[in-house]
Order: sequence, then C-alpha cells, then structure tokens
Amino acid sequence: MKSPKEKSVDQKLLELTKELMELISYKDDLPLRIARDLVEDEEVQCIQDYANNVSIVRLGFNDHGPVHMRTVCRNALKMLKILYQAQIKTSLETEGAGTFADSVTAVILASFMHDFGMTIGRQDHELYSGILAYSKINELLEKELPGKENLKRRVVIRSLAMEGILGHMGSRKIHSIEAGLILIADGCDMTKGRARIPIELNKTPGVGDIHKYSANSIEKVKILAGDEKPVKIEVLMSADVGFFQIEEVLLQKINCSPAKSFIELYAGVEGKEMKKYL
Repeated sequence: MKSPKEKSVDQKLLELTKELMELISYKDDLPLRIARDLVEDEEVQCIQDYANNVSIVRLGFNDHGPVHMRTVCRNALKMLKILYQAQIKTSLETEGAGTFADSVTAVILASFMHDFGMTIGRQDHELYSGILAYSKINELLEKELPGKENLKRRVVIRSLAMEGILGHMGSRKIHSIEAGLILIADGCDMTKGRARIPIELNKTPGVGDIHKYSANSIEKVKILAGDEKPVKIEVLMSADVGFFQIEEVLLQKINCSPAKSFIELYAGVEGKEMKKYL
C-alpha cells in the first residue's frame, strides 16, 4: 500500500509531466505513458520500499525509497522544463539522436530507479541500480515503443537512462545534460524530512551523523527560473550546520555535472542574507 505522501508525490509528478507534454503540444506523450506505468508498477514499488528498509532500518541512512526517488524525478523535470522554456536543447536534441520527449522519458526512467541498488547496500549501489533497472527499462520501453521500427529509439532512451542511473553519485564521468540534471536533482533532495526517520530510530552517536543533522536543518529547496543563468536553486535552512550539506553534497554534485553552466546556487539561514555559491 502506498502512503498518502507517496500518492501525493505521484500526483504532482504526473501533473508536472503533463505540463512538459503541453510545452510540445502533446506531439509525443511517451513520457506521460512511462510515468504512469512507473507509478502503477507493483514491482517498482516493492523495490523502492525495500531499498528504504535497507537504507533506514539496516544501515541508518536517510530516505532512499519511493518518496525520494519520485522527488528526484520531479526535481529533474522541473529543471528540464525551465531549460526548455529558456530554449536550451538537451544533449539528444543537440546531437540529433533523439527528441525532447526522448530526453524526458530517459530522465523519468533513470530518476525513478536510480537507487534500486540500495536494496543490496550502499557501496557501489549506483552500479547495482543499473543492473536491477535494466530489465524494467527494457520491459517498459518495449511495451510503449513496440516493434523493430522503434528499436533505435529504445536503445537511445535506455542508454541515456543508464547513464543517469550510473552517474547519479558523481563518482564517474558523465557527458549528457540529461544525466547531469539527475545528478543535481538527487543532491537537491536534502530537506529535513529525509533525515527525520533515521534520527528518530537511532539516537546513538555515530560516524556520519553530520550528514543526518545537517540535512535536518534544511527547511526548503526551491528550483526556479534563474536571473543570470537558466536555473536557480535556493536552499533555506534553520541553522548554519546546513552549509555542510550544501558544500559537501549538493555543490560537489553540481561541480561534476555537465549541466553546471546552467545553474545558480544560493543558500542561507532563514531571515539572513543568502550566500551565493554559483
């Protein structure tokens, strides 16, 4: 059973996907069909649920489950929408290898499954995510893009989705704007809700606590149209400890993202002047 939070995020995700389809006048609704498939897929839900169990209960980390993966998807789609409105093409469009709809589809698939590997453990989880997601990506693409005539398109979308999954930790070089947005979108999901459960479950001091407590000070992350660059990310926090999360997680991911040149980053404690990073 999905939680009310999961249902709410599903609805917001589908609404945002519809907004992206409206931008291209529904010339190709593949992203919307794939998004609907994913939110209704029971196996995907089970994998996400168990990933959260391993992350929170077994390892004491923060949320890596259904809400997180859907939130990362929404974050990436918000940035894609802003870039489209700023008339910035995706890598597939620039290279002539695919359409905007193909890019959106790959981003949805990748961000929705990027933490599947947490069902196994933290180490190299992005690699295991790729292994676990590969067959599901094929299954969904063959359902929505059947036939030999769509083979090349399936290959392109699948390859881009795999790049997004394998590259979301910033530990290996990625080259597409689409994968770069997933990397940043993952870093943007750091509000206090992600850290609340592990903090409540384990109050014994331990290595890595700074990540949980810094994340617990993050009140809100906004993704907006920028002033000097297309995308502005604003992070509001309740205490200075949140700067650790900005500098050690989000900024690190932005710095190794192919989409870095499109990003403005501001952060600060609520009621005080915002610090400009990018």
